Amino acid sequence: MYAIVKTGGKQYKVAVGDVLEVEKLDAAAGDKVELPVICTVADGQVEADPEKAAQVKVVATVVEQFRGKKQLVFKFKKRKNYKKLRGHRQSLTRVKIESIA
Repeated sequence: MYAIVKTGGKQYKVAVGDVLEVEKLDAAAGDKVELPVICTVADGQVEADPEKAAQVKVVATVVEQFRGKKQLVFKFKKRKNYKKLRGHRQSLTRVKIESIA
């Protein structure tokens, strides 16, 4: 059984025991968070009805809060001598999926 959850404006396919990195959640390490479910798949049966999906609970435990790798943002305009190099590090949360019920 697995579920599709939505957090941070993105959708993730999760199963029990998965560890994934999502955009920062307001929770400390060790806290349990509940992720909103879009649809579930069990034994080949897809359940995408929003009312039934809202009844399914995906509980995850926050493993750690951290910052991702630096992403370089380079702006360039040819023949104009315009170059800008900026860096960005996204704040992320690593979570472990505990249960889908």
